[in-house]
Amino acid sequence: MKIKVCGMREEENVWAIAEMQPDYLGFIFFEGSKRNIKDTYPTFLNYIDSNITKVGVFVNERTENILDSCRLYNLTMVQLHGNEWPAQCKELMDKGLKIMKAFSVDDNFDFETVNEYKGNVDYFLFDTKGANYGGNGIAFDWDLLKKYDNEVPFFLSGGVDESVLDELDFLKEMNIVGIDVNSKFEVEPGLKDVPRLKEFISKIKQ
Repeated sequence: MKIKVCGMREEENVWAIAEMQPDYLGFIFFEGSKRNIKDTYPTFLNYIDSNITKVGVFVNERTENILDSCRLYNLTMVQLHGNEWPAQCKELMDKGLKIMKAFSVDDNFDFETVNEYKGNVDYFLFDTKGANYGGNGIAFDWDLLKKYDNEVPFFLSGGVDESVLDELDFLKEMNIVGIDVNSKFEVEPGLKDVPRLKEFISKIKQ
């Protein structure tokens, strides 16, 4: 089970989390987010271990702006967390980027919605539908994932922390890549609780 730590922003905090060797670090490029990294000096990201994939999270952003941010912050994966169309996913894939398309899930979510994105993304991310584009800190009913055909590998997000570790077991039978953690491990938006997250990652990796 791979681990993606999202919503990173503060340099020292990024270094501390990077030392734990998560598989992915997520950086949010959305002005409506309290975790927006756009005003952070980008150079230090070049020195993060190359084994850690750096993911840029964008919401309804123009392709040109996404590509500019990827170049500036040295990102190799893009997470599209808004209402982006499959055509934009393909456009970004054609530029050599890995693409993760997020979907907001609630009891009324139709998993057939994802079908038109197949072939245009590398991964899906299933997050909880809430007031914000991610970072809501609540989980959806994971039994709903039984309606998914598992054709495209996916990440699970939304309210993931130590309290749900036992509930992750049934997901191992699905085409899941890993879990995405964010607000449940924060001291404040954009700042992660290092000791607590270290213990969590250790339990996942054991």
